[in-house]
Amino acid sequence: MLGKPMSHSEQLSQTMSCRIGCGACCIAPSISSTLPLHPHGKAAGVRCLHLDAKNTCRLFLSPSRPLICQSFQATLEVCGDTAAEALATLTDWETRTK
Repeated sequence: MLGKPMSHSEQLSQTMSCRIGCGACCIAPSISSTLPLHPHGKAAGVRCLHLDAKNTCRLFLSPSRPLICQSFQATLEVCGDTAAEALATLTDWETRTK
């Protein structure tokens, strides 16, 4: 027996695996928490110093990865289908919530 189909909003809020090489969540938002290479936080639109040349986080599996970063949940609503969509969405949300 199949379950009830998900609504569009339920589908958008479903968590997904992080898109390797995206980096949008490490660029668009401001982070007020202390990060190892950002002792005073990170400004919106500034590339996190923990991103490597391939836009992968050097702290992703490290115990020193900040809680704010660990708590981010990739979803279709936030990340869309591409890294460019994710960056545009997160930049828009950051601008709207200043």
